[in-house]
Amino acid sequence: MSHSHIEMPAALYAAYEEASTRHFFPRGTVRCSGEPMFRSELARDLGCLLDLDRHVIAWLCLPIELNAAATTHVPDFMVDYDDGIRIFMDAVEEKGSPDITEAAAIAGLHHRFMCRREIETGFRLQNARDLLRYAYHRTPLNDRIRLLASLDEAGSLTVGECLHVFREVQPMTAIAWMLLNRMIDADLDQAVLGPETVLRRYQR
Repeated sequence: MSHSHIEMPAALYAAYEEASTRHFFPRGTVRCSGEPMFRSELARDLGCLLDLDRHVIAWLCLPIELNAAATTHVPDFMVDYDDGIRIFMDAVEEKGSPDITEAAAIAGLHHRFMCRREIETGFRLQNARDLLRYAYHRTPLNDRIRLLASLDEAGSLTVGECLHVFREVQPMTAIAWMLLNRMIDADLDQAVLGPETVLRRYQR
């Protein structure tokens, strides 16, 4: 779905214009299927979590205009999951508007509000922000094969044990890109990424 200015509904165009003037870090994305556009830093944070959600196939910013009664609303995201479910999603401080929920229901769509408390719980958001700094880098083939071969031999290795493996790129650049692209896996919920973080081959 592209955000063409031609024949764009008014609310969607306004949302697009608002987001285009705002820039939040990190800038990189992995599974955003269109232009990354965020109206708030909280929405950007939710986008970080979507990129690290192993069940998310793709997500799109400011996808459609919802209309019901006097309500016109553009959700922050459209999210496609690996079980075939598509959910329209908004990042909110505390509670969302029931009018928006009604508008989505009338349109036959699944909609969910994600509040700040849910988005900021645990260490996943901080880890996602750190990893996505490297989204537009790439781990060279030689270094990818070295790490995957080492993991195949050992079963699992800590980040600290992997540092010597990389020859062509900085270790955390390589590890971050491979985590983002689901080649390797780590627990992102229990602690901030560090030398003791355990890496394994990614398994569905």
